[in-house]
Amino acid sequence: MTEPTAKERERERAETSFPKHWVADVLASDGGVVHLRPIVPSDADALVAFHGRLSERTRYLRYFGPYPTMPQRDVLNFTTVDHHSRVAFVAILGDDIIAVGRYERLPEGDGNSAEVAFVVADSHQGRGLGPILLEHLAGAAAENGVTMFVAEVLAENRNMVTVFREAGYQVSRSYEGGVLRLEFAIDPSEALLSVRNSRERAAEARSVRNVLSPTSVAVIGASTDSSKVGNAVLANLLAGGFTGPVYPVNADHRSVRGVRAYPTVHDIPDSVDLAIAAVPADSIDEVLDDCLDKGVKALVVVSAGFGESGPEGQENERRLVRSARAHGMRLVGPNALGVANTDPEFALNATLAPSLPMPGHVGFFCQSGALGIAILDQATKRSLGFSTFVSAGNRADVSGNDLLQYWDSDPATEVVLLYLESFGNPRKFTRIARRVARSKPIVAVKSGRGAIPPALATGPDIDDSIVKALFEQAGVIQVDTIAQLFDCAILFGFQPLPAGPRVAVVGNSTALGVLAVDAARAEGLHAGAPIDVGPQAGPQEFAAAVSGALQAGDVDSVIVVFVPPVAVTVEPFAEALGNAVRGADKPVLTTFLATEGIPDVLAVRGEQGQPVRGSVPSYSSPERAVTALAKAWRYSAWRSRPASTPIRPNGIDSERASALVRGWMSGGKNRWLSDFESAELLSCYGISVVDFRSVTDEAEAVAAAEELGYPVAVKATGPQWKHRPDLSGVRLDLAGADAVRIAYHTLAHETGEPLLQVQRMAPKGIGCVVQVQDDPSFGSLISFGLAGVISDLLGDRAYRVLPLTEDEAVQLIDAPKAAPLLSGYRNAVPVNKSALVDLVQRVSAMADDIPELRELVCEPVLASASGAEIIDTRLRVGPEPTRADLGPRRLR
Repeated sequence: MTEPTAKERERERAETSFPKHWVADVLASDGGVVHLRPIVPSDADALVAFHGRLSERTRYLRYFGPYPTMPQRDVLNFTTVDHHSRVAFVAILGDDIIAVGRYERLPEGDGNSAEVAFVVADSHQGRGLGPILLEHLAGAAAENGVTMFVAEVLAENRNMVTVFREAGYQVSRSYEGGVLRLEFAIDPSEALLSVRNSRERAAEARSVRNVLSPTSVAVIGASTDSSKVGNAVLANLLAGGFTGPVYPVNADHRSVRGVRAYPTVHDIPDSVDLAIAAVPADSIDEVLDDCLDKGVKALVVVSAGFGESGPEGQENERRLVRSARAHGMRLVGPNALGVANTDPEFALNATLAPSLPMPGHVGFFCQSGALGIAILDQATKRSLGFSTFVSAGNRADVSGNDLLQYWDSDPATEVVLLYLESFGNPRKFTRIARRVARSKPIVAVKSGRGAIPPALATGPDIDDSIVKALFEQAGVIQVDTIAQLFDCAILFGFQPLPAGPRVAVVGNSTALGVLAVDAARAEGLHAGAPIDVGPQAGPQEFAAAVSGALQAGDVDSVIVVFVPPVAVTVEPFAEALGNAVRGADKPVLTTFLATEGIPDVLAVRGEQGQPVRGSVPSYSSPERAVTALAKAWRYSAWRSRPASTPIRPNGIDSERASALVRGWMSGGKNRWLSDFESAELLSCYGISVVDFRSVTDEAEAVAAAEELGYPVAVKATGPQWKHRPDLSGVRLDLAGADAVRIAYHTLAHETGEPLLQVQRMAPKGIGCVVQVQDDPSFGSLISFGLAGVISDLLGDRAYRVLPLTEDEAVQLIDAPKAAPLLSGYRNAVPVNKSALVDLVQRVSAMADDIPELRELVCEPVLASASGAEIIDTRLRVGPEPTRADLGPRRLR
């Protein structure tokens, strides 16, 4: 092999020099995937071809003139950029460029302005590619110190003007000679983030709709062998009554199950929306090429042999995702059970399960195929209807986050059930779930990490306490088992939410009534003595007691415990109970016949015979009914609280803070800041550390003590000593020069270092810890707890995902089990909790503003009635990582 020439080496360098995190898969407004990356010199031929496909009108609007062909000098200029002052992105579908966007820094002014422009192929206009290019160009520009974009467009180019106006930027405009000059700052304002999130939500929902609401389906690998998965999927599609055409794809047979088959997807005469792939893993590439040619919108891969099979399979899975996205498709799977939509308009059963639950208003997402079959079976047994169902297998592309975006706007879905084995993007999950849960209950099981095969572990292990905090913060109802998942689902699906915690227990069994009351009180519900009508009570007496409880002003929900009297039919009791609760605006739960789900005798039927709202859910035991009701009350209380927003306290100088960090990060490596550097950075956010001085001998120590004023503390400095309570955690109440000399001498000898600190003594208070950690899954997490060995051993820390809203800052302070100590436990003087809330709000703003912040520990923070004073800090900065759910929107 010959050595590359200097020109070839230069080209190779140019094509690998751009920031790798600029490469992204993005969703167009129609739900299709587009690959976005910086332009490189080898794109020259593709760029010329792209230009040649543009209409005369599009070229005129972009270049202000005919510009029929692109001269070679312009091709070279457009494809050779420095990724700093000149940046260009191309949007690619298959092998073709379909859009180009660029910015070029302007020489005038302070050099922080750049001219931006983009052009989209005629056949792809209207897909929202212009705003996507603008968003990613703005992200790159911000990294390069550009703060302002300028664009010049023809006044008649209304589409381009609309793109800038609707992008969320505050645009100023001037007009001269038929040309509009637009200027806007690219800072991510609240309006911009709102527009960005709305665009993401609509695109992701549309992409899932392409999966769940197809008008035609192709089954690739539809086998004539009934033992093969390709045959099973085809059989289930046909048996389920899918309302559109189904196309088996089989190169060896003219028909499968009596349906005309085609050798390839490309040979199908009509359009195909959804393709189900049941072919071996090593045959998937040719399938993708055919799907691209056919314009398939989405692909479900039920085949195994990918990430679950080991390292080679994992690489094949990554290649599958890259290829599917390059072909413009969303991917469910691989190793998926499939997808289903019970809406009669589609009647889609593209799964390996032979039957589905009846139509209903519950959406379900899980990963495990075997678990998915069990879930479908349980839903059927409990008379719980589903709207849609997705079992995503290895979850290589479409995830629970995507389904949440879809269910948020799906009128057929009222309750969301999730079985999560891992998180793809937990921070994004929190953001989406917090919005969805405001109108639709989300019930989730998070399985243990140890249950996941290592090959399918898609992210780092996440501490259970963090997951619990994430769910609480987002309003997600967390349950521990599949049984509890369904217990909650039948309550949320058929009964109203409780308005309060007050429960009435009515029944004909003293023992069951006492069990229910005890369980309710243990769950924090307010329950009085059970209303016991006795085993001899008839249907009317039984129903009257239930009606009376429902009408009571001090009752928010009713649990009915019922044991059938001996040799008496239960139907009259069921009819009486149904009449008593019909139209009630309070939830009613029962243990009728110990049935799980909706008993036939307590069901209210819809037009298609399925149970609808007003049906009374039944549980196998009072305890399970109470557990579901308690979770419903906690969710109802969360939802009734007004939604708060992140708060930025006054007195913040983020520009100065960023400049300081950039200066300290000139070497580009992780480093601990000195105590003086930490104090200076914190001061930019209005956070002060108790005043201190660094000293190197006894004389300096005495002078510092006299300057600060007694009492003072002498302590070791540097992060290597801060875990030693005997050197930094113990504050000596020193009140004289001799004591300072002795303390200095002792600590200098113990540490072997002459550099120590003398610090003014803070008022006595309760020691607290405020910490920010850079979690690889969540981005920045903030935690709060009381200082001390016992709190550390018990793990008594509260966590929240940043940024904190106003309410979340208060909740964070109150969340640890030891938090009552801050409120004056046992007649102690309460601390100033407002000062602690202000502190965590300032820390939240700091962590959100400074992506280079890797770790921050304020310990101890002495909380007292007069305020909160920070004694020690540890602060580490490092290169900015690629952080989940920050920056321009993209697929994971």
